[in-house]
Amino acid sequence: MVRVTAADLTAALVAIDSVNPALVPGGAGEAEIAGFLVRWAAENGLDAQVLEATPGRPSVIITARGSGGGRTLLLCGHTDTVGVDGMTAPHTPRRDGDRLYGRGTCDMKAGLAAALVAARDAAAAGLAGDVVVACVADEEHASLGVQEALTHVRADAAIITEPTREAIIVAHKGFVWADVLVEGFAAHGSRPELGVDAIVHAGAVLTALGALDAELIGREPHPVLGRGSVHAGTISGGIEASSYPGRCAITVERRTLPGEGEATLARELEAVLERATAAQPGLRASFALGLSREPFAIDPEHELVGLTRDAAAHELGATPALTGAPYWTDAAFIAAAGIPALLFGPTGEGEHALEEWVSVASLEAVTRTLTRIATTFCA
Repeated sequence: MVRVTAADLTAALVAIDSVNPALVPGGAGEAEIAGFLVRWAAENGLDAQVLEATPGRPSVIITARGSGGGRTLLLCGHTDTVGVDGMTAPHTPRRDGDRLYGRGTCDMKAGLAAALVAARDAAAAGLAGDVVVACVADEEHASLGVQEALTHVRADAAIITEPTREAIIVAHKGFVWADVLVEGFAAHGSRPELGVDAIVHAGAVLTALGALDAELIGREPHPVLGRGSVHAGTISGGIEASSYPGRCAITVERRTLPGEGEATLARELEAVLERATAAQPGLRASFALGLSREPFAIDPEHELVGLTRDAAAHELGATPALTGAPYWTDAAFIAAAGIPALLFGPTGEGEHALEEWVSVASLEAVTRTLTRIATTFCA
């Protein structure tokens, strides 16, 4: 039997529509790709377990079992993608020189393929420990898959194979959302003696929010993540031009650094509203915290970082950068479960864009790197 390469496997995965239905109503979801992965595991002598606590949203845990007594390495990638509106033949993989095109090539079916092939190839080395690949659903929305997987998987270290452009990501930001409500008094536009304009009053809140972001610029930056930030994401209010708006709603996002979280934003928003009230007498405003995701970081001196750096340098011909990412990933859940984790994956472009691709040469080098890490860590 011909053993497929990571590029071959990426193309096969891209050919399967796995658009996240939580993002795009009617999206295909992960059922078909999960079935493919179970078959692929069986064909390659690996164990597979399907997890589906949320009906129709399966994840697959694929394990290359060792002889026993060794450490377990978890490799993690997501099977879902964002939507495909505006793309031409998004699920027809196309090779053009070193680039493989199609929805999910970069984000992140190539990284998942690299993890799977590395597990298969590392198993042939006769390891003592296990190499586990968590092929998780729903990363692009609520991360249902990785949260379920972590109730079934225990590991000594983890690598999330997001497209890091061959850099080693040792930290990333988190985020907290909040809803701010400014209340006025609705009235006919001809009755200024009655109306209180909630939208105008919201201006004081927005000004104070901008002042908070300016303050964040002045704080001590994180070594690899830089500064935290805050912004207003949406604003809505009013029902028609001839009426004073009784309500104005603002959504706020705070991008957080390690050590910051929900309590951080709560304190900051209290101060924002105090400042806004001082500037706008009669202001009535409140806030409620919403979705929150924790930041992630690993000690750059951790064994896993050194092992990954050395293996990557051997396969890439140059020592990869240790850096941080401004976005959020499933690594935060894995680290919160007590598993030391980092991100390392291939070079590509076009995540969530109309044209998406991955470098085949980079993909194969990352696959060899992961194989080298697994054979060392799980020996």
